[in-house]
Amino acid sequence: MTSPSPSDRDKVVSKLPTALQQDLKIRTAQHGIDIQHAVEAGIAAWRGLGANLSPIDTSGARSFSTWLPADQWSAFRKDCATRGVSLVQGLSQSVQVWLDKNPAPDVQRPVVVRRFIVCNQKGGVGKTAVTAGTGQALAEGSDQLHAARVSKYFANARTELDEADDPLNYEDLPGPGLRVLLVDFDPQCHLTKQLGHEPLPIEGDSLTKHMAGEGKGELRDLIVKVEGERFGDRLHLLPACTDAFLLDVKLSGVRAREAALERALASVEGAYDAVLVDCPPSLGLSMDAAAFYGRRRPDEDPGNSGVLVVVQAEDSSADAYGLLTSQVEDLRSDMGLELDYLGIVVNHYDARRGYIATSSLENWMEIKDPRVVGVIGDLKEQKEAVRMKQPLLAYAPRCDQAVALRALAREIS
Repeated sequence: MTSPSPSDRDKVVSKLPTALQQDLKIRTAQHGIDIQHAVEAGIAAWRGLGANLSPIDTSGARSFSTWLPADQWSAFRKDCATRGVSLVQGLSQSVQVWLDKNPAPDVQRPVVVRRFIVCNQKGGVGKTAVTAGTGQALAEGSDQLHAARVSKYFANARTELDEADDPLNYEDLPGPGLRVLLVDFDPQCHLTKQLGHEPLPIEGDSLTKHMAGEGKGELRDLIVKVEGERFGDRLHLLPACTDAFLLDVKLSGVRAREAALERALASVEGAYDAVLVDCPPSLGLSMDAAAFYGRRRPDEDPGNSGVLVVVQAEDSSADAYGLLTSQVEDLRSDMGLELDYLGIVVNHYDARRGYIATSSLENWMEIKDPRVVGVIGDLKEQKEAVRMKQPLLAYAPRCDQAVALRALAREIS
């Protein structure tokens, strides 16, 4: 988007082919610069060429406006006349010159695979929705623009929530383009079903069996693709199996059981930039294994991986949060783990529920370590996406929940 003009720039209006306008919009967003500065640089480069370029097909060109330094446009018009090309042709060539000189940047991939352990021993807080939505946001294509809002949490978080649906607070940004694996670690299989897949048959192979040393084949053979044009082939799912109800029993007899999840996923995690684990509502051995998997590894930067706690703006979430943090602290001290908190996500927030919701949100906001990194509204689109068994960011990519999940993904990246 072209930013407002300073006093030393003039507004100019011309035409550009639709495809060229879209390429310009995406590329400037990828490089984090304004359209006006890209066009300015493109015109300057075109004027410096010693010969005309091959003509560009400008049929179907539509209106295009931007701001350029004073006198650059008039000088450019004279150059077009001198070279015998139309103004639209000259502008199109100038934009193409800038695009050629500024290719799309490579996707920034982490040195160590990022591991997000999404948890809370209280059920019904929306861990699955947050896991799925965050993974989808991380996998969205870097060659496309997606409605996002940079997260800015104020002392009074309600200010942001009240303004969340203001389109002026949104910005179209390229996706991270990461390769993402969603791991359904919950025997209830909600993540698997919500994304339109069937749980693994109990008589077959599963993550539980691999963790218990009973794997029947390669774990990678169980992984499925999550469909969606905006995700390309970057978003995958390791489905759950109801045999995970037996996981704590099986782990009780496993050597170094805390590392069981890490051992099982070691064969597949190298193919991904991020692994998100949707944990069961439990504080048992399975949660120990998930937390161990999210620990900081040698040479890994703080905050690259860790625990993401999902809560609601009500009192029972606070009680569950206390139990979870106690378990994390015990693991830290008993095993000497560097286990980072990635933050707290307040999910299903609706200020219309009155004092209980708003005061609880304020209490969450007062916690500074870990801090609140996301507030997700309780809106109909998520429920509709679950009913349709589609990823939310594919079903309703510009809804407020989708925008908030992109903000969350950027906040913890």
